[in-house]
Amino acid sequence: MIEKKESHKGKSVRVVFELPADVAHESVTVVGDFNEWNENKDVMKLDKKSGVWKKVITLKPGNSYQFRYFIDGQEWHNDEQADGYVPNPYFGENSLLKV
Repeated sequence: MIEKKESHKGKSVRVVFELPADVAHESVTVVGDFNEWNENKDVMKLDKKSGVWKKVITLKPGNSYQFRYFIDGQEWHNDEQADGYVPNPYFGENSLLKV
Protein backbone atom coordinates (compact mmCIF):
# COMPACT_ATOMS: atom_id res chain seq x y z
CA MET A 1 0.00 0.00 0.00
CA ILE A 2 1.14 3.52 -0.73
CA GLU A 3 -0.45 6.42 1.11
CA LYS A 4 0.32 10.07 0.28
CA LYS A 5 -0.46 13.09 2.45
CA GLU A 6 0.51 16.63 1.46
CA SER A 7 1.70 19.02 4.18
CA HIS A 8 -0.54 21.95 5.16
CA LYS A 9 1.64 24.43 3.25
CA GLY A 10 2.11 22.09 0.29
CA LYS A 11 5.91 22.05 0.55
CA SER A 12 6.24 18.31 1.15
CA VAL A 13 4.38 15.03 0.77
CA ARG A 14 4.51 12.32 3.43
CA VAL A 15 4.55 8.95 1.67
CA VAL A 16 3.84 5.78 3.65
CA PHE A 17 5.03 2.54 2.05
CA GLU A 18 3.56 -0.70 3.43
CA LEU A 19 3.91 -4.36 2.47
CA PRO A 20 2.43 -7.47 4.10
CA ALA A 21 4.70 -9.13 6.67
CA ASP A 22 4.84 -12.38 4.70
CA VAL A 23 6.66 -10.87 1.68
CA ALA A 24 10.00 -11.09 3.50
CA HIS A 25 11.72 -13.19 6.12
CA GLU A 26 14.44 -10.74 7.21
CA SER A 27 14.33 -7.29 5.62
CA VAL A 28 12.73 -4.92 3.14
CA THR A 29 14.20 -1.67 1.85
CA VAL A 30 12.52 1.01 -0.28
CA VAL A 31 15.08 1.92 -2.94
CA GLY A 32 14.71 4.61 -5.59
CA ASP A 33 15.51 7.99 -7.07
CA PHE A 34 14.76 9.67 -3.75
CA ASN A 35 17.68 7.90 -2.00
CA GLU A 36 20.08 7.47 -4.94
CA TRP A 37 19.15 3.75 -5.16
CA ASN A 38 20.93 3.10 -1.86
CA GLU A 39 19.95 -0.42 -0.75
CA ASN A 40 20.81 0.36 2.88
CA LYS A 41 19.15 3.75 3.42
CA ASP A 42 15.37 3.41 3.76
CA VAL A 43 14.95 0.14 5.63
CA MET A 44 11.35 -0.73 6.39
CA LYS A 45 10.39 -1.75 9.94
CA LEU A 46 8.27 -4.80 10.63
CA ASP A 47 5.25 -3.97 12.77
CA LYS A 48 4.28 -7.39 14.10
CA LYS A 49 1.10 -6.05 15.65
CA SER A 50 -0.35 -4.82 12.34
CA GLY A 51 1.46 -7.42 10.23
CA VAL A 52 3.15 -5.01 7.82
CA TRP A 53 6.57 -3.75 6.81
CA LYS A 54 6.42 0.06 6.93
CA LYS A 55 8.52 3.08 5.99
CA VAL A 56 7.60 6.79 5.86
CA ILE A 57 9.51 9.08 3.50
CA THR A 58 8.98 12.81 2.97
CA LEU A 59 9.30 13.96 -0.65
CA LYS A 60 8.94 17.18 -2.64
CA PRO A 61 5.59 17.58 -4.42
CA GLY A 62 5.30 17.95 -8.17
CA ASN A 63 7.84 15.21 -8.92
CA SER A 64 7.84 11.62 -10.08
CA TYR A 65 10.12 9.03 -8.52
CA GLN A 66 11.13 5.56 -9.64
CA PHE A 67 11.46 2.93 -6.90
CA ARG A 68 11.45 -0.76 -6.06
CA TYR A 69 11.50 -2.90 -2.93
CA PHE A 70 14.67 -4.87 -2.14
CA ILE A 71 13.58 -7.95 -0.19
CA ASP A 72 15.79 -10.10 2.03
CA GLY A 73 18.91 -8.66 0.37
CA GLN A 74 18.36 -10.59 -2.84
CA GLU A 75 15.03 -9.97 -4.63
CA TRP A 76 13.63 -6.87 -6.32
CA HIS A 77 9.86 -6.28 -6.36
CA ASN A 78 7.55 -3.59 -7.66
CA ASP A 79 4.53 -2.17 -5.89
CA GLU A 80 1.15 -3.26 -7.27
CA GLN A 81 -0.33 0.09 -6.22
CA ALA A 82 2.30 2.23 -7.95
CA ASP A 83 1.13 5.15 -10.09
CA GLY A 84 2.71 3.44 -13.08
CA TYR A 85 5.76 1.53 -14.30
CA VAL A 86 8.75 2.54 -16.41
CA PRO A 87 11.40 0.39 -18.11
CA ASN A 88 14.73 0.08 -16.32
CA PRO A 89 18.16 -0.68 -17.85
CA TYR A 90 18.03 -4.27 -16.54
CA PHE A 91 15.24 -5.40 -18.92
CA GLY A 92 12.60 -5.01 -16.22
CA GLU A 93 10.41 -2.26 -14.84
CA ASN A 94 10.53 0.14 -11.91
CA SER A 95 7.50 1.33 -9.99
CA LEU A 96 6.59 4.98 -10.51
CA LEU A 97 5.43 7.28 -7.73
CA LYS A 98 3.89 10.68 -8.54
CA VAL A 99 3.70 13.18 -5.69
